[in-house]
Amino acid sequence: MALITLRQLLDHAAENDYGVPAFNINNMEQGLAIMEAAKAVDAPVIIQASRGARSYANDIMLAKMIEALAAIYPEIPLCMHQDHGNDEATCLSAIRHGFTSVMMDGSLEADAKTPASYDYNVEITERVARMAHWVGASVEGELGVLGSLETGKSEAEDGHGAEGKLDHSQLLTDPDQAVDFVRRTKVDALAIACGTSHGAYKFSRKPDGEILAMRVIEAIHKKLPDTHLVMHGSSSVPQELQDIINSFGGEMPQTFGVPVEEIVRGIRMGVRKVNIDTDCRMAMAGQFRRIAQQSPREFDPRKFLKPAMEAMRDLCRGRLEAFGTAGNASKIKVIAQDDMARRYAKGSLDPKTA
Repeated sequence: MALITLRQLLDHAAENDYGVPAFNINNMEQGLAIMEAAKAVDAPVIIQASRGARSYANDIMLAKMIEALAAIYPEIPLCMHQDHGNDEATCLSAIRHGFTSVMMDGSLEADAKTPASYDYNVEITERVARMAHWVGASVEGELGVLGSLETGKSEAEDGHGAEGKLDHSQLLTDPDQAVDFVRRTKVDALAIACGTSHGAYKFSRKPDGEILAMRVIEAIHKKLPDTHLVMHGSSSVPQELQDIINSFGGEMPQTFGVPVEEIVRGIRMGVRKVNIDTDCRMAMAGQFRRIAQQSPREFDPRKFLKPAMEAMRDLCRGRLEAFGTAGNASKIKVIAQDDMARRYAKGSLDPKTA
C-alpha cells in the first residue's frame, strides 16, 4: 500500500513546482472516481473527509475503504486527510483510524461556529501538531476565517462555518501573523484566508482582486517561502456543470467559483494543496438528474452511479492535469509513517526535499 503523509507529498510538490488537489469523499463511488483519475495520469492524491463525512459513512467504513483503495491502486501515493478538525479529539481519533494527516482548524472554536482568538488558535494547533508528529502524522493549520469578502459571511459546510458578520481583518490572513503562527505551531501546511469560501455560491461575479485576494497568498509566500500554503473553498463551479444541472430540472442560480487559472497562479506562489468538494458533487448530481429525467423508469442505483462516477473522474483528472500533479506519482518513494515520526523527533525534516 502507498499511504503517504501530507508533509512528504507537499515537500515533493514544492520541490517539483506543482499543486495537489484535495478531494472530499463520503462514499465508495467518489473514492473510486478519484483513484481512477489518478491512475490515468500517474498522479498522487489527497483524499479528505470532513467530520460530516465521518458521521455519514462511519469511521470504520471510511478507514477500510481507504485501505482498500490503497490496495487496489498500490502505485498511487495516497494521503488520507481529516478536513476541518474542530478539536484534539477529532484529530486524534482520525489518526487512530488510519488518517495520515489532519487539519486542526483553530480559526473557530470547538463549536465550529465561533471565531476564535489568535492565542486559542496557536495553543490548540501546537498541541495537535506535537501529538500528531509523535506518530509521524502531518498537520495542517488555518489562520484567518474562511468567508466571502463580498458579504462578510461564511457558508456552513457539514456543520463548519463561522456565524455572524466578519470583517476583513478576520477574512484575510495577516502575513506577519502567519510567520509567528508557523513558528510557534510547527504545522506542516498553512491554510490561509483570501476570500474563498465553502459551497457553490462563492462569488456573485467573476472574481477579481477585490473579492479574491491573491495578493495575500503572494505576501505570505514571500515571508514563508518554505511553508506549504493551502487554498480552501477552491471549487471552480464550472458553468457547464451548472448548465447540466439546470437543464435537467435543477434550479441553481448563476454563481461563480475560483477560476482554475487563479489557482494555477496561486501554485506558482507557494500553494501546494487545493481543496475541492463542490465541483465533484456537482459533476455527480448533474448525472443523477440527467438519468432521472431521461430514463424515468430506471430504478437500478448503479445506472445512476456509474455515469456519476465517470463525470467525477473526468473532473478530477482535469484538476490533476491543470495543477501539474499528473506524472508525479511514479517519482515519489513513499516514506513510512514510523520513519516520518523519527524525522520529526530529530527535527531533520527539510521542506525542500522529499
